[in-house]
Amino acid sequence: MKLENLTIIIADDHPLFRNALRQALTNAFADTQWFEADNADALQQLLDVSHINYDLVLLDLQMPGSHGYSTLIHLRNHFAHIPVVVISAHEDNLTISRAVHYGSSGFIPKSASMETLCEALTAILDGDIWLPAGVELHAITDDNQDPMANKLAELTPQQYKVLQMFAEGLLNKQIAYDLGVSEATIKAHATAIFRKLNVRNRTQAVIALQQLERDKVDI
Repeated sequence: MKLENLTIIIADDHPLFRNALRQALTNAFADTQWFEADNADALQQLLDVSHINYDLVLLDLQMPGSHGYSTLIHLRNHFAHIPVVVISAHEDNLTISRAVHYGSSGFIPKSASMETLCEALTAILDGDIWLPAGVELHAITDDNQDPMANKLAELTPQQYKVLQMFAEGLLNKQIAYDLGVSEATIKAHATAIFRKLNVRNRTQAVIALQQLERDKVDI
């Protein structure tokens, strides 16, 4: 693809990192529109803007509301046309292997030089998978996270948002107010979430979501 007039989302909760990344890439990617999200909900709001065709999402695995790989899984299942590259401070082989397993188009360490970063993004935008030199991918087989990842992928964007709000400890009436819907609608979403995740209540749903948090499985 032509590497100009791009629209790229930087999804990371550190404003200094987002600003430094955007400034560093401005020269290499001319006429690019940069969008920023500091949490999973803000990212979803950007993606919900239907008239913008995003070319790439740069995703931090540990962004608030992300719950490890859950946002990556959600993106790959509901916005499959948008490449996602993980940018993370965790550079171990297992983290990288899981990211690729769940559909990332690449993995860029936050320690990478700007030259390496530009090289990686150029390759990914050209349709390639980019990984750091020397990485040995682990085969992810019989992974106890996969069944939950598959169930999570079945959630609609609104159900996924409600599940994230459950994880934040919000009550049904608070969620209803924030989303501008009735409590009955939230209860209906909850019922659908419990059925798809094969759980009985909010607590079990949140525990299921937390199974995909990288810091509980990779460190």
